[in-house]
Amino acid sequence: MFIIQSYSTAVLFCIITMLCWGSWANSSKCTTDKWQFPLFYWDYSVGLILMSVFYGLTMGSMGAEGRSLLTDLAQADARSIGYALLGGAIFNLSNLLIIAAIAVAGLSVAFPIAVGLALVLGVLINYIKTPAGDPILLFLGVGLVVAAIVLNAFASGKASVSQGKTSTKGIVISIISGVIMSFFYRFVAEGMTANFTAPEAGKLTPYSAVIIFSLGLFLSNFLWNTFFMYKPITGTPVTYKQYFTNGTTRQHLIGILGGLIFNTGFLFNLIASEKAGPAISYGLGQGATMIGAAWGVFVFKEFASAPKSVNKYLAAMFVLFIIGLGLIVIARLN
Repeated sequence: MFIIQSYSTAVLFCIITMLCWGSWANSSKCTTDKWQFPLFYWDYSVGLILMSVFYGLTMGSMGAEGRSLLTDLAQADARSIGYALLGGAIFNLSNLLIIAAIAVAGLSVAFPIAVGLALVLGVLINYIKTPAGDPILLFLGVGLVVAAIVLNAFASGKASVSQGKTSTKGIVISIISGVIMSFFYRFVAEGMTANFTAPEAGKLTPYSAVIIFSLGLFLSNFLWNTFFMYKPITGTPVTYKQYFTNGTTRQHLIGILGGLIFNTGFLFNLIASEKAGPAISYGLGQGATMIGAAWGVFVFKEFASAPKSVNKYLAAMFVLFIIGLGLIVIARLN
């Protein structure tokens, strides 16, 4: 299977993760009132499985190092599979909540709060389990990210007041989503081998872990997504019948594309975790916060009608994110 050989390449893969994780949610904004996010989400989960199988049969089955995909799946024990399935189910709930938060508060508000909080808690959880990198630089970088989150929340509050509305509901949902999301990576990592070249018996490699994770997400859809279909946070209830009768080919493909983008980022992040360490790999990947905010600010113009004074908070937010992520990168070099 394909294995990263250097820390610099691992950082590059984490940057790709950042771009993918910060961009996939745009696909959910392309849906319509007749095709609400719980319906979109079924296609998204299918896209996850398709992309994980594709990478497993290509990158995961090439070369002489490690274990090929089919061999790896055949030897995996129940404990490792269970951890990856649980990681998928946990992520699924947090992801559904963040999509709902985007619908309520906008991409530039929901993404920085939810994913930023998940970054802070997730780095701490993963570092406690597998310490890697200079803790002072690592957590200083995380601290700057926290400051950026605070600035984003402050900017969104001023914008909401100026527009005569409040995004309190969206902020609360984002916080809940972020707390839940912070735990999923630890469970997936727990089921994975620490050495990709000479994998431990019974453990999963990144390629098989992503497939099991995706199956966990898809199967938990029958619980989590069914709830959101009939008891939506925003919009009106939808049914399974509507999924098969109301969706156009374009709508189905948009959802699948979202899954393809996300799982490309997730797999690349897991591949990078051997050289970077789970805490740094996860932390860099969750720099998606900045990418998501950039989409909301510069492309979807979610602060266009806000007071000009809000711009200085947004600018400071991006500066703090960039410096914070830079410190997370160099934490492994010292």
